[in-house]
Amino acid sequence: MPFGVKDEDRPERKIVRAVTTETVVALVILVLIFGVFTWQMGLAFTFKTAMGTAHDLILNTVLFLMGVIVLAGAFTALISEFGVVSLANRGLSPLMKPLFGLPGAASIGVVATYLSDNPAIMPLGVDKGFLKYFKKWQVTTLVNLGAVFGMGLIVTTFMLAQSSEDQSLGRAVLLGNIGAILGGIVSVRLMGFFGRKKYGRDREVLTEGDEGYDLLRFREVRKGTVPERALQALLDGGTHGVKTGLDIMPGIIIVCTVVMMLAFGPGEAGYTGDAYQGIAFFPWVGGKLSFIIEPLFGFTNPEAIAFPVTSLGSVGAAIAMVPQFLEAGIIDTKGICVFTAIGICNAGFLSVHVGMMDGLRERDLTSVAIMTHFVGGLCAGVFGHALFLMFG
Repeated sequence: MPFGVKDEDRPERKIVRAVTTETVVALVILVLIFGVFTWQMGLAFTFKTAMGTAHDLILNTVLFLMGVIVLAGAFTALISEFGVVSLANRGLSPLMKPLFGLPGAASIGVVATYLSDNPAIMPLGVDKGFLKYFKKWQVTTLVNLGAVFGMGLIVTTFMLAQSSEDQSLGRAVLLGNIGAILGGIVSVRLMGFFGRKKYGRDREVLTEGDEGYDLLRFREVRKGTVPERALQALLDGGTHGVKTGLDIMPGIIIVCTVVMMLAFGPGEAGYTGDAYQGIAFFPWVGGKLSFIIEPLFGFTNPEAIAFPVTSLGSVGAAIAMVPQFLEAGIIDTKGICVFTAIGICNAGFLSVHVGMMDGLRERDLTSVAIMTHFVGGLCAGVFGHALFLMFG
């Protein structure tokens, strides 16, 4: 459990009647949803796909993310032990506070997530060396901040790799990165508004009275020689990473399975029960909203809507579409700019947002975090489009 967070901060349960109106409504909704899946995919293939997707997520997503979190936890614990966080907080606060309303120490999470994935931000939520710079409401924004920059390096390098002798994409990708940051500012600022409503503006995570020393002038270090402290910091950070990975596992498996089955359609041979098949609900919705989405993002082909929709659940799956889109003429340089902005800012956040908010013990703010980041992702695409029109 993160430092400064107590059991009473978690959502409380209350006693209600065993059967109420919401019981009937919930049953009807569940039957309808399940009926749509079985009508499209068949009963056997619905269950087989769900189990196969969940199994694949455990092996190829959860364990991968746990590896990212363990390494990020070890790295953050190490730099916290030797005072690098204090230096970053002093040097980068003039940049982070005006943009995101966060302390300079949050820049460590920005770098970690840009180089890897969203959950690399999670070690900040359990390390006292970071939390002493944060107020309670600022901690609630960490998941959105991680999503803003998650997969950034991977998306950027992939998009740059699509350049050819006739078409250089460097400027478009750079403008897309800027668009992602601008959209992220919207996401984090909106989330901060709701965080302040819950905790107030001035409530600290750690206080000088509780810790017994001036938190900004001093820091805690481990006992022993420098090599011993470094090794212990790495191991402690990695241990926190394993716990965090286990905490976010249920949310990732449950939510991502549902998202993937709503995002993807049948395979080339139809429904076979393979993992990551589904009813293609998100692309259908995107097609219905194309009259709004196309002007905002500058798309000239409705097929391009598949990228932002898919990036909500998996940006890796979304960028895999890009070469085919370029070859078919569905997108051009402007599309690369917009795709970069949306891909980095979205970073498949629906797949991990629930688990990450649970890992921060902020489960009651999960729906708010999802909605605010969804708005941020839309704004990233709009900003990317506008930036390309001005500077592309």
